[in-house]
Amino acid sequence: MKPAIVLPPTMSVLERGWLSSNNIVFNDGDAVSIVDTGYVSHAAQTLALLDRLRGERPLTRIINTHLHSDHVGGNAQLQAHFAEHDCSIAVPSGLAAAVAAWDEQALTYAPTGQRCERFMYDRLLDDGDVLTLGALRWDVLAAPGHDPHMVMLVNAEHGILISADALWENGFGAIFPEIEGESGFAEQRAALALIEQQAPRIVIPGHGASFTDVATALKRAHDRLDALASDPARNARQVARVLIKFWLLDQRSVALEALIAHFARARYLPLINERYFHQPFDQFMRCTVSELAAVGALSVVDGIVTNVDAVS
Repeated sequence: MKPAIVLPPTMSVLERGWLSSNNIVFNDGDAVSIVDTGYVSHAAQTLALLDRLRGERPLTRIINTHLHSDHVGGNAQLQAHFAEHDCSIAVPSGLAAAVAAWDEQALTYAPTGQRCERFMYDRLLDDGDVLTLGALRWDVLAAPGHDPHMVMLVNAEHGILISADALWENGFGAIFPEIEGESGFAEQRAALALIEQQAPRIVIPGHGASFTDVATALKRAHDRLDALASDPARNARQVARVLIKFWLLDQRSVALEALIAHFARARYLPLINERYFHQPFDQFMRCTVSELAAVGALSVVDGIVTNVDAVS
């Protein structure tokens, strides 16, 4: 049996499904703050979950660990809902210009075939910044790898790490920079080393349950990273599977031809195929869908692709 995870009374974790990132809610006295806001199609649910925790306290701060669609998709709706309380949004500084211009290519929403409602930031986060959330000090740590601009938050007093997608109990987020021909494996390795250096007692990941056996999680992550780095095509295929599965989590069921057409319009899957597999795109997509069906992540019946919830 896993040991119970006891957090300070001023913070709560909303563990979400894999379409939406986990939310961490902080009681700041007469207000609350939230770290990450899930995917846009879950925005109303995010607000409802937050309402259960906040009581009469308004939300006055949104903190984003990175700008992927499953971590910022509720930003616009939450900020609008609490507009009279001047709810602010803080994001990592690396893509500040892209947010200001709402460049969906640079923000990766268009290349991945995902959605996000437009928002604007009020504050930028950089490595070494310090936040006070729930009357606790949180140090901002840069953690590129999964995303070049991602940050983590660490509270040294209680040994708590909000790891975003740098470390999950069974892995980490897909290494997207490598798909663009940029370095990502080395940065992910450095992020894991930084986590080891911090020696957290509790890790709150971007997806999945919080955990305390950090050493085992790090060992799994290093083993996985070694396998991906030794075979970049394996990482590319994993990214392709992740993007298809993510879209199905949102769509639930769709015709195979519509799925292929959707990803033909998005840049990442054609790029993956061109760089690594060199197949006709239709063939590449059908092969990838078949691979996901073989592991039970989806089903294909009479040309209809349906998500299977039992497998993430």
